[in-house]
Amino acid sequence: MSSAPIRSPTLRPHRMKKDESFLGKLGGTLARKKKAKEVSDLQEEGKNAINAPMNPSAVDIHPEDTLLEENEERTMIDPNSKEDPKFKELIKVLIDWINDVLVEERIIVKQLEEDLYDGQVLQKLLEKLADRKLNVAEVTQSEIGQKQKLQTVLEAVHDLLRPHGWTIKWNVDSIHGKNLISILHLLVALAMHFRAPIRLPEHVSVQVVVVRKREGLLQTTHVTEELTTTTDVFILIFFFPVKPERDAFDTLFDHAPDKLSVVKKSLITFVNKHLNKLNLEVTELETQFADGVYLVLLMGLLEDYFVPLHNFYLTPESFDQKVHNVSFAFELMQDGGLKKPKARPEDVVNLDLKSTLRVLYNLFTKYKNVE
Repeated sequence: MSSAPIRSPTLRPHRMKKDESFLGKLGGTLARKKKAKEVSDLQEEGKNAINAPMNPSAVDIHPEDTLLEENEERTMIDPNSKEDPKFKELIKVLIDWINDVLVEERIIVKQLEEDLYDGQVLQKLLEKLADRKLNVAEVTQSEIGQKQKLQTVLEAVHDLLRPHGWTIKWNVDSIHGKNLISILHLLVALAMHFRAPIRLPEHVSVQVVVVRKREGLLQTTHVTEELTTTTDVFILIFFFPVKPERDAFDTLFDHAPDKLSVVKKSLITFVNKHLNKLNLEVTELETQFADGVYLVLLMGLLEDYFVPLHNFYLTPESFDQKVHNVSFAFELMQDGGLKKPKARPEDVVNLDLKSTLRVLYNLFTKYKNVE
């Protein structure tokens, strides 16, 4: 879904004719009508705008970011802030959360600006979180259609957030314009409003470069933008009640590793209680369920039926055979009345412990009293 943004080539004013420089283009007709001195002043002001404050060589302002109308402004994150570990962590946590929520939609977000700007992913995310369907076109290619979809999605978001006192720090133009700060404000608000089972890094701030055009000249200022404060009230601990579809395994792994061994021990006891009937025993959850065989056999034991051997690979050798087994086990779980697992079969096969624990915990919650 993501696509690499196309950036203009590095600017080299001293190798370009005056009328071909991006500052000449910026001024358009106005610049061409000015006297030589005024054009020179405009160019000098443009250089100052690009090379200004805080870290002169680091502020990466591209020509397209300075093609502004009179009184228009544009913001960009200072490169130093982009390298802040807490800022990177915030982005990763939010991307992982979105992908977890939308796993059933087979949507994978890789880059927030490129994947969320057109409203498609935001629509699916809000529909999933709020458990409601939005009356918008599923796919829109035109800019007008995308902005209309965004308008509908954001209005629904605002209806949810405003009664709870949220300050709206985004709009259709900023989201569609791929403004990362606006997108982050929106996602943080959604995650906190819906009490996402994640831990947002606290006190994340970034330096933002604001470029404005006044009387034909570019002006820059630097402001500090606070993205998160403290999120203690939203921490979900594994042993607290949570909605079945909103488990807290991420929190368990990140913030309660001492509880992890307790959970694993309980699940091992549960599965062995049933697999022992076939003289099978599990000691390592990470590896022994990865080929899907034990999952299939376990479902037969829990539902009290024999699974025909021709329906799965008893000794799978390839990755595809293992994925087939896990997928088949998932179908048996759904036949037994469980919701479709959020984990992907590929993740279980790839020894992803969290995915395996999620699957087994769902079985445990339904079948823990089965003898």
